Amino acid sequence: MLLEGIFPPITTPFYPDGSLYLRKLEHNVALYSRTQLSGMVVLGSTGEAVMLSTEEQREVLTNAITVASADKVMIAGVGQESVLQTLAMAEFAGSLHYDAVLVRTPHFYRKQLHRTDSAQLEMLTYFRMVADSSPLPVLLYNVPFFTAYDMPVELIAELAQHPNIIGIKESSGNVENIAAIVKATRFVKRTVTVTPTFTAVTERMLASKPSNSAARFVTADALQQGSSAVAVAAPPASLKTRQKEVGFTVLTGGASTMHDAFREGASGAIVAFGTCAPQCCCEIFMAWKEGDEKLAAEKQERIRASSGIVGGQLGVPGLKFACDLNGYYGGRARLPLLPLTSDQQEEVTRLMADIRY
Repeated sequence: MLLEGIFPPITTPFYPDGSLYLRKLEHNVALYSRTQLSGMVVLGSTGEAVMLSTEEQREVLTNAITVASADKVMIAGVGQESVLQTLAMAEFAGSLHYDAVLVRTPHFYRKQLHRTDSAQLEMLTYFRMVADSSPLPVLLYNVPFFTAYDMPVELIAELAQHPNIIGIKESSGNVENIAAIVKATRFVKRTVTVTPTFTAVTERMLASKPSNSAARFVTADALQQGSSAVAVAAPPASLKTRQKEVGFTVLTGGASTMHDAFREGASGAIVAFGTCAPQCCCEIFMAWKEGDEKLAAEKQERIRASSGIVGGQLGVPGLKFACDLNGYYGGRARLPLLPLTSDQQEEVTRLMADIRY
């Protein structure tokens, strides 16, 4: 599967009492589906997945995929502490026809799991067993900010050889790590299906069919007999495809260093700042993709301060407040995460003043 461009790890909306606000989730997904985003990650760190019960996670996955446009790559965050739990969520995501799963490193039993010896037997076992049985392609998720574990490049390179592990979201914040991973996995070559313009094609896209309730043309005779006039829905053309060789996919998790990461070989980004400013993030990628380094650098500088504070320092509450400013539903994070103070709200409002997309 080709994974290029910007993928926001979307937020999970809640009512004031902390229960799931699924209508607002659907509202957000519908809006994201009309942007230039390549896709979305559901139940990532920004989605407060660790705050949700298993049943709530399943509800979120179900509602998001139902609304998402067929041309967006949909990635489900399924990482749990055990292989069994992770596979259960991966299988559920597969039943909903997600395109890939994002699997973070388990971390609760840190002393045993995060050994420093070269074998890294526990992590190799965990990811290989997940990848062996997952019905969907697996993206590794390295996020030491939350797990207190930074996946060694050697471990990633070894896992990259597994046919069902297609890439990694690298969220260490270190661009040098991205360069090292790209170099260490350069030997991995796979052929994927793409469109004639080299955009992603997934099984879900190929399986997408026009609705039986699609609008039909109403003749003049029918109108005279009392029928209602409705818009004509043109039948969708069959999706034309071609083949493209790709390597092990490296996606950066740092919004403030996206341009640098792209220059080091990252093919895209899963960035929390994309939840509240998707267009601004897409503009950086598009400028870089078109070879306009100067414009890409300018676009990157535009969001550097705001992404570092709103997403990096203030976290989920900051991002949700910024979503509210830009037309997406944010609302409150789930307790014990507290809403922003009035001073913090003023700071975010100032930082987002010229970032309205």
